[in-house]
Amino acid sequence: MRRLLSFLFFCGICLQCGFSQTLVAHRNVVPDGYSFWVSTPPDYDSSYAAKPIILFLHGNSLCGRDLERVRRYGPLHAQAMGRQIDAVIVAPQNPGGPWNAEKVWHTLQWAMEHYPGDSNRLYVIGMSLGGYGTVNFVGSYPDKVAAAMALCGGGWLTDYCGLTRVPFWIMHGTADRAVGISQSLKVVNAMVACGDTSRLLFTRLKGAGHAHLAKAFYIPETYQWLFAHSLADSGRCVNRQVTIGMAELDKAYRNIDRSANKLVVRNYRQERDSSVQGAGDADSVVRAADPQPQAAAVYHTVRKGDTLGAIARKYHTSVAALCRLNRIKKTTLLQIGQRLRVR
Repeated sequence: MRRLLSFLFFCGICLQCGFSQTLVAHRNVVPDGYSFWVSTPPDYDSSYAAKPIILFLHGNSLCGRDLERVRRYGPLHAQAMGRQIDAVIVAPQNPGGPWNAEKVWHTLQWAMEHYPGDSNRLYVIGMSLGGYGTVNFVGSYPDKVAAAMALCGGGWLTDYCGLTRVPFWIMHGTADRAVGISQSLKVVNAMVACGDTSRLLFTRLKGAGHAHLAKAFYIPETYQWLFAHSLADSGRCVNRQVTIGMAELDKAYRNIDRSANKLVVRNYRQERDSSVQGAGDADSVVRAADPQPQAAAVYHTVRKGDTLGAIARKYHTSVAALCRLNRIKKTTLLQIGQRLRVR
């Protein structure tokens, strides 16, 4: 009864203050899974369970054991900036190495049991390492996924034919030096070899680098395309009406009301707690303009062959930002072993 009253009181506060999303951290609750965030929209009702579910798989720069990193780009960060995404979002954190499809599935199962949604509308989207993870997860569980989008990734599957059963959009920049477009082409060619590409979309973004693809998380077209599909659709046809190209990506941060959204963030301070259940000991209200409230500075140690451009792409930032953080110029010569602040 006490838990119920606490929950109702918490919900009442949220309604009075007009919070848009509730974001909850879950650490070490899935024995053979990942720690993860779950974001629920303002009108979410677990008993009704009609909301679509988005699984977000991040890239290598967000790997680790600090869940705050997962909020640095992607759907959770887009929500914090003001982008309305009417779905339950599950965002696990990979501690390092390739994404494990089975662990992802265990994590997702736990999340869907505790945050029910429309199982016919499960969508997967990932970038870079997360693009590889998306390919591997969808290829392993094609009958679970309504649609998926892999950004500047690749794949490690031995059999890619499962991907052909899912509306699948692969995007890659032609100027990507971190993960070459050849990696996506391998996936496309493997799908072609399976004999059915009727559900495949492949977009080459001319002149786009690696970090450019991150803009896809912030445009409404991405979610319009995903939500246009359902496992209940006859024939599982792919939607070809939504357009995403350089023009759409370049508008990524426009028409977002950054003052409109606030988040209720729960459990974010409990990085060392291995038995987190429920709300934990710390709730916080985070303004949309400050989506990473206690993020520590991140540094990169310069290695042989590093350039400012390559470092910027790796950490999804810009050369100008690196120069500003480190008080250097674009023409500054980097020294092996030099530490550069990247965030």
